[in-house]
Formats: sequence, structure tokens, C-alpha cells
Amino acid sequence: MKSGKLIHKFKATDGREVILRTPRWEDLDDLLEFINSLVDERAEIFWRTHATREQEAQWLVKHLIEMEEDKIFCLVSEVDGKVIANSKIRKHSGYSSHTCNLGIAIKNGYRDIGIGTQMMNTLIAQAKKWGLKWIELYVFGTNKRAIHVYRKVGFNEAGRKPNFIFKDGKYIDHLNMIMEL
Repeated sequence: MKSGKLIHKFKATDGREVILRTPRWEDLDDLLEFINSLVDERAEIFWRTHATREQEAQWLVKHLIEMEEDKIFCLVSEVDGKVIANSKIRKHSGYSSHTCNLGIAIKNGYRDIGIGTQMMNTLIAQAKKWGLKWIELYVFGTNKRAIHVYRKVGFNEAGRKPNFIFKDGKYIDHLNMIMEL
């Protein structure tokens, strides 16, 4: 898949226009600000420290190459010219090549307005286009908002690692969810 490809435009429930597209090199600074805003927020993601521009550049180059090689499908959401969400599906290989892993994150201030659902539906459609049979994802057990969206689009809990995550002095379950396509 080519970088910067427009996938879909829609209006969020708050009226803002949202562009779903594949990422491009020019998104580097937006993506750096995005991940660091999630770290500052102490969002329920595994990344705990600020990324440097060099780290984010390496991440972006790797993902752009893997996208061109059709190993992953990356999708960003853009509002008012800024990247406000990032997601991807990554194909598994070998005996599990009929499956993929999904990851998604949305910047604070852009949640609960339909962007996550639109992104999830787009990722699911791409997995079907690839001919995959199921999608897996992992989520903090305390992330009720995300779990609600995942269930709404068809994911079910497949496993749970009790107290796998230790964040802010508390142990949190790590959930594995799957969707059969």
C-alpha cells in the first residue's frame, strides 16, 4: 500500500471532518507529538517515555517500508491537518499466516466521537481484503472505552493475563481479544 493514500472521509459526531489515510513521511512531527501526548496523558499504552525524533523517524521508516511490502496496513486519522490517531494491522507468518494483530490509539480530545469505530471498521475491511480469518488485539483491562468499541465491532475476550501490567502503583489485567472474520 502506498503512503499517503486517502482511504475514507467522514464527519465525526461532533461535526469535525476526519480523513482516514495511510501515513506518509511528512507526518513525522505529528506522529512524534501524538505519541508523546499519549505518554504525557499516561494513556493505557505500553510506551512509557517520550520518543525522540530519531526514534520516531526510525519507527516511521520501518512502517512505511513494511506497508510497501504489504506486511502491514497502517492507518492514521487527520483532523484540521494534524494526525490525531494511529493504527495498524500486522500479518502474522508461518502457521498463523491467516491471522493478524491490531493496534490503535487516539489522541485525547478526539475520543468518543466515532473515529475509533471508523478506524476499526477500516482495519477489519483490510484484513478481510487480505483473506485473513481472524484478528487479535491486546488491551489494558481498565480501558473500558476501548473494550466497548472492540466489542461493538465484533471482538470477544479470548484470554486474560491477571496483574500482567503494573502502572501507577496498581496491577492491571491484560486482555487478549479476537474477532473471527
